[in-house]
Amino acid sequence: MAEKSVRFDNLEHVAGLFGSFDQNIKILEAEYDVTVVNRGGQLKITGEDEAAVDAASRAIDGMIVLLNKGEQLNEQNIHYVISMVNEGADRKLSKLMSDCICITSRGKPVKAKTLGQENYVEAIRDNTIVFGIGPAGTGKTYLAVAMAVKAFKAKEVNRIILTRPAVEAGESLGFLPGDLQQKVDPYLRPLYDALFDMLGAESFQKQLERGSIEVAPLAYMRGRTLDDSFIILDEAQNTTSEQMKMFLTRLGNNSKAVVTGDITQIDLPGGKKSGLKEVTKILKGIDGIATVSFNEKDVVRHHLVQEIVKAYDKYAEKQAKDAARKNYKK
Repeated sequence: MAEKSVRFDNLEHVAGLFGSFDQNIKILEAEYDVTVVNRGGQLKITGEDEAAVDAASRAIDGMIVLLNKGEQLNEQNIHYVISMVNEGADRKLSKLMSDCICITSRGKPVKAKTLGQENYVEAIRDNTIVFGIGPAGTGKTYLAVAMAVKAFKAKEVNRIILTRPAVEAGESLGFLPGDLQQKVDPYLRPLYDALFDMLGAESFQKQLERGSIEVAPLAYMRGRTLDDSFIILDEAQNTTSEQMKMFLTRLGNNSKAVVTGDITQIDLPGGKKSGLKEVTKILKGIDGIATVSFNEKDVVRHHLVQEIVKAYDKYAEKQAKDAARKNYKK
C-alpha cells in the first residue's frame, strides 16, 4: 500500500478542496483509485498503485494552486487539473488566472482558465490580428469581448465592433418580421450576450446609441476603413474566402482584430470553401498575426462537453480513415 501526505498552509481551503459532500475529492479518488483523508489540515492519500498516489498528490497541489488564486473548484476545472497532471504539465498551472482581464457587470473577474486560453489572451495582447480556432465552449468569443472591453475602458480604442456572417446553422429561420436590425439580431445574439455580461444592459445600450459599440452582420463591413477600433469577427468558419479578405482589409490605424471560429462546424451552403480554413495558411509567418488553436481540454463548459467534442473528433477521424481505405481499394 502506497501513501503520501499533503500539508495545508491555509486551513480555510480544506472545505473548498473537498467541496459539498466531498464531491471534489470523490472525483479525484475515482480517477486514481485512491483514498483521501483529512487529518487536521494534513491530507493522507493512500492506494495500491504508487504512481497513482503520486499523481493524486500532484492533482491536489494543482487544486490548491487554483484555490490560492481565488478560484472556486468545480467539476470542470478539477478535470482540467487531472488532465494536466496526466500529461505531466501540472507545473504550468501556476501561470493560470494570474491576470484579471476585466470585471463583469456583476462584479465577477474574467480570467483565462486554461493554458490555451492564457496563450490566446497573450496573443491578443501582443498582436494586431489573432485567429482563435477551436471547438464550442473554449471561450473564444467571450475572452475576445473581454479584451475588447478592457481596451475600450482603457481608451486604447474608441470603438468596439462585433460582427459575424448571417449564415443559418443547418436550419431555415424563414421570414423574420421587423426592421433590418431586428432581422439580423438572432444571428448576433451570442455577441450581445457577452457584451451584456461585461457592461450591463444599461451601459451597453448607452454605448450602442453613441456608436461606441457596433454589432452588425459582416456584409455591413464592406467599403469601410475601421480606425481606432477593436473588431471581432465571430463564427468565421462561415465566411467565404472573399468575405474573409474583405474583412481583413478593413483594418485601419490603431485597430486590432480577433477572428474566431470552429472549422468543424461549417454551415456554408453548396460545399463552399471556408475562408477561415484558408486564411491561416495564407497569412502564416507574418509578423503581428497569430493563430491560437484550442482543443477539448480548453472547454470551460460542463465537462461532458469535452467528452462530446472528443467523441466527435474520434468519429470524424474514423470516417476519414474509412474513406481513405475505400479509395485505396479502388
